[in-house]
Amino acid sequence: MTDTTRVLYNETCPVCRTEIHHYRDYAQAQDLPIAFDDLNTDDLAVWGLTQDDAAKRLHVLHQGKIVAGIPGFILLWQEMPRYRWLARIVDLPGIRQVASVIYDYALAPAIYAWHKRRLARRDAETQS
Repeated sequence: MTDTTRVLYNETCPVCRTEIHHYRDYAQAQDLPIAFDDLNTDDLAVWGLTQDDAAKRLHVLHQGKIVAGIPGFILLWQEMPRYRWLARIVDLPGIRQVASVIYDYALAPAIYAWHKRRLARRDAETQS
């Protein structure tokens, strides 16, 4: 088993791409053992997810376990010295639950719906 933490994200999503590229650039500059997999080009069999399920939220693979949503962000932030303070705050009782509700029921669904609209628009353009 590798010690590398892996992050699965959607490179075609402008929000996801911007945030994850920030983390990727930081991880590379600090030589951190974090890899970033694009759900559009990398092998999803490693993750045991369909492309559609993968697009619904952030997924992090760490020590053989896949964690999604806010717990995944917390795990990722714990792996990056600059963001450990954020992981500690968001992981506090109450804050973790509120952040999870906001992410699970507002942010992630909104970003996913935007993703689906972009795909539909792209498909319509290619059929024209």
